Amino acid sequence: MAEAESIIGTPDIPEAEGSEGAEPERNDGALTPDGQAADTTAAEDGDGEAVVDRSAATRRRRIILLFCVAVLAYLLDLGSKMLVVAKLEHQEPIEIFGSWLRLDAIRNAGAAFGIGEAFTIIFTIIAATVIVVIARLARKLYSLPWAIALGLLLGGALGNLTDRIFRAPGVFEGAVVDFIAPAHFAVFNLADSAIVCGGILIVILSFKGLDPDGTVHKD
Repeated sequence: MAEAESIIGTPDIPEAEGSEGAEPERNDGALTPDGQAADTTAAEDGDGEAVVDRSAATRRRRIILLFCVAVLAYLLDLGSKMLVVAKLEHQEPIEIFGSWLRLDAIRNAGAAFGIGEAFTIIFTIIAATVIVVIARLARKLYSLPWAIALGLLLGGALGNLTDRIFRAPGVFEGAVVDFIAPAHFAVFNLADSAIVCGGILIVILSFKGLDPDGTVHKD
């Protein structure tokens, strides 16, 4: 029996146990679904759990979402204004819910809701500045809610800026087309609505302590 064992040989017990009980190697260089290496410097909360993925793929998705929301808001605003100018301007207002909500086409040289009609050029500069600021913020954008909020702001700003540039009385002095007329309220358009909704969302995110880069500030 001893001779048989010496001929066949016995397995190395420590190595066998080590191979069976060894933990699988951890891959610290985890890959994203797009095949790119994930950023291992993700922010962590008080319990040490990752709360944001700062991979290049995540930032790219957030930027794509921002521009998709902006394009949608812009096209809805542009299409509605073209339809209003073609069908409703110089016509009697259309009642949607009696006197509570009407469609009434007007030309507004001021800001949202008819504010500051004497400062058309200033509001044009402000709109252009907002677009530049949003473009700069997009470079460090990892938060999905911020992507939506900035997309709404961008789409609304582009919608009204288009009117400022291309509508009468002249370049950078054009009057914005407004047509949504609630009772006892200023007349506005879809670009104004997008700007207000984006602004409200940004205020909420700020109160929650969420930054555009996904960092959460806890008091």
